[in-house]
Amino acid sequence: MRLSTKNSGSARRRAAAGLVAVAALLVPAPLASAGEDHSKDHPVIVLPGAKGAEGIAAGEGSTFFAGDLATGDIFRGDIRKGTAKKFIDVPNGRVAVGLKADNRNDLLFVAGGAAGKAYVYDTDDRKTVKTIQLTTKAAFINDVALTDRGAWFTNSRQAELYFVPVDRDGDLGKVRTLKLKGPAADTGDPFNLNGIASARNHRTLVVGHTGNQALYTVNPRTGASARIAGVTLPNVDGIVVKDSTVWAVQNFSNQISRLTVDFPDSSGTVREVIRNRNFNIPTTAALFGEKLAAVNAKFGVTNPKTFEVVVVKARTR
Repeated sequence: MRLSTKNSGSARRRAAAGLVAVAALLVPAPLASAGEDHSKDHPVIVLPGAKGAEGIAAGEGSTFFAGDLATGDIFRGDIRKGTAKKFIDVPNGRVAVGLKADNRNDLLFVAGGAAGKAYVYDTDDRKTVKTIQLTTKAAFINDVALTDRGAWFTNSRQAELYFVPVDRDGDLGKVRTLKLKGPAADTGDPFNLNGIASARNHRTLVVGHTGNQALYTVNPRTGASARIAGVTLPNVDGIVVKDSTVWAVQNFSNQISRLTVDFPDSSGTVREVIRNRNFNIPTTAALFGEKLAAVNAKFGVTNPKTFEVVVVKARTR
């Protein structure tokens, strides 16, 4: 890592961020038609040469990062330009499941699947910053969320989360395991905890539970969990949270549900179901203002020729 370059870039980004204040009032909206199709209005961005796909993360501006599930390679693209190319050619033996970009520190955090690992890459020099063994138990490290203090990872086979601290200089701390309590700790299904996001305004984590078709809030200090009542989400995978809006990607359902969540009350309402003829088992999504970019994993598709990102509208009201 080029520490001097990274710190100066971080300072610039923090200064710029200090000039912007965003306020939004979320008001109830009618449920949009589940059959609404905006596919003609938005681009499909091919990940050239990808052998698989699963995770996507928002970079700076209109930049996105996407991971090759099969090889672990990282692509970088631009949703405005509609382009993408391979960005990091990683060592053999790695995979890339969910991922998130820490743009303040020029770091990319990647969930490492069955190896029980997380991979951290420097988005300046494209090198591996660190390989972190999150657990030696049975594992499928599935997704990652960022907070102001570090990165949280889910394990689809264990009732626990893993936290990797990140200080203001971008230095990584020692991994901590958080044992879950309550309904999110259910591991009765072969595939359990999946997507994860941080509801920053409410100081809580939100996790998707594929087996239970549910979303849960998780206290990041105690591990206590509560179901977000009022919603059932078959095939829930990656999730995105902005204020009181949650987008839940439902892979084999080929749709993304937009919810309004009352976090203090732990209840939610589905406001819109986004479908698109270009969806082909979308797994995760990233938010870019009024647009949502979802990656097609094509699970179960025989000999897929390409893997791609699909961009759709992302209304918050």
